[in-house]
Amino acid sequence: QVQVVESGGGLVQAGGSLRLSCTASGLTFDDYVMGWFRDAPGKEREGVSCISRSGGITFYAESVKGRFTISRDNAKKTLYLQMDSLKPEDTAMYYCAVERDRQYGTTLKYRDGNYQGECVLGASAHWGQGTQVTVSS
Repeated sequence: QVQVVESGGGLVQAGGSLRLSCTASGLTFDDYVMGWFRDAPGKEREGVSCISRSGGITFYAESVKGRFTISRDNAKKTLYLQMDSLKPEDTAMYYCAVERDRQYGTTLKYRDGNYQGECVLGASAHWGQGTQVTVSS
């Protein structure tokens, strides 16, 4: 049985940093594409960042580009999200998701007056329970 567990969330001041981790068990880790998604109050889920099976291809939503870095360590079966220059609008529940597939998908979403590219995983993805990130101003 696949289990996905996130950790590393917390309360941080604007401009600060956090690193989220996600461990996955019950699977062959490097067969899975992975991603970080977030739920903010009153907003639709956002595909923040995704990474290919090898880690060589990554995607970032425009809202986090240049501030967040996704990476994975297949030997440790761990996915990371380094979040720097955090803003109050980054406050959300962050979820890790994994899917056994060759590549993640991408889509356009209309947010805050603009269309933004986001990554997506399919219906067979496994999700963690989430870790809360709160950024104070």
